[in-house]
Amino acid sequence: MSSRRRVIYVLVAMMPVLLVGGVWLGGHPEDLPAFARSSLTAHADTRAVDEAIDHIASDYYRPVPRGSLTNASVAGAVGSLHDRFSHYLSPKEFREFDVPPSFTGIGVEVQPVKRGLLVTRVFDSSPASRGGLKAGDSIVAVNGRSIAGLSADASRGLIVGPPGTNVTLSVEHHSGQGPRTVRLTRATISEPVVASATRTVHGVKLGIVALATFSPGAHGEVREAVEHVLREGARGIVLDLRDNGGGLVEEAQLISSIFIQRGAIVTTRGRNQPTQTLSAVGDAILPARPMVVLVDGNSASASEIVTAALQDHRRATVVGTHTFGKGVFQEEMPLSNGGALDITVGEYFTPNGRNLGGGGIKQGAGVTPEVVVVHGVDTLHGLTVALNTLESQVK
Repeated sequence: MSSRRRVIYVLVAMMPVLLVGGVWLGGHPEDLPAFARSSLTAHADTRAVDEAIDHIASDYYRPVPRGSLTNASVAGAVGSLHDRFSHYLSPKEFREFDVPPSFTGIGVEVQPVKRGLLVTRVFDSSPASRGGLKAGDSIVAVNGRSIAGLSADASRGLIVGPPGTNVTLSVEHHSGQGPRTVRLTRATISEPVVASATRTVHGVKLGIVALATFSPGAHGEVREAVEHVLREGARGIVLDLRDNGGGLVEEAQLISSIFIQRGAIVTTRGRNQPTQTLSAVGDAILPARPMVVLVDGNSASASEIVTAALQDHRRATVVGTHTFGKGVFQEEMPLSNGGALDITVGEYFTPNGRNLGGGGIKQGAGVTPEVVVVHGVDTLHGLTVALNTLESQVK
């Protein structure tokens, strides 16, 4: 008998033993080695979910799409984490999530006043910017109709419209000059959007750079805006991060690097990720120029990373209210069904080792400003306090 045939005979003889052993261990997984036991248990858990979906899809009294059941089961698993920062994105939501946010209009942020709408921010490269609108201007009429006494929503409704259409505004300058007529062509405005301007305070020209979100490419727009206000003679910079809920950690690193020449920006730690310190990449713009960061309670995540890095490096004075207090970061993980998980995977720490959250996913104290704005931080008053603080630092 050849050695090969002997091996075959031995295997055939062992098959009943292996079969009985497999059945026994399948019913008694506690007798398996740890590595095999965990694998089998995980498979059993997954099988239970599949069985439940099969039963509902086939036996429920009315038809339910299997895709809906899959979405619901994954969403339920994420919901069980009780983590408001972690989400399941269905295939439709994930497709929309990957498209940069945009809105149609003229590119301003406003707040209601007695006469109409007060312009608080004008986005760069927007119709409003090209038309010469400035923060502090008041829109008092739209297409010849006075908006005094109208609600903010009604007034905004008169201004917005399909891209490519025109709107005529009556605008009063913040200096008190009489109204002027401005004709603008509405456009689709994509984020990230940066608003920049210069203001003169007590004879000192200062620059303002406001960032709406830390989306891909935001650092390039911020750098361009900073260089623009410096060319216009700004002797200090206000970085306005009010109402900025954050975005990409990498963008926070690169935006911080515009103002910090060297050193740590943020350190990240996760259960399944090595500890990593992101440092300034160099090529900072005038790293000694006076600077203020303006924040509020909605400044979160990447906004807090930048603010804390500038504070820890003593590069800027923080003005406003304490920030949101988020000390964790998330990672996007695409799934085979076209959806994705966006779940918390780690914590981040400032250059001085602070975690701005309340421990894990709890909300914490955030960044505490050196100059506190007690009331009206989200109005022009907040910006005025920031500008006055900056002007006092310019020599």
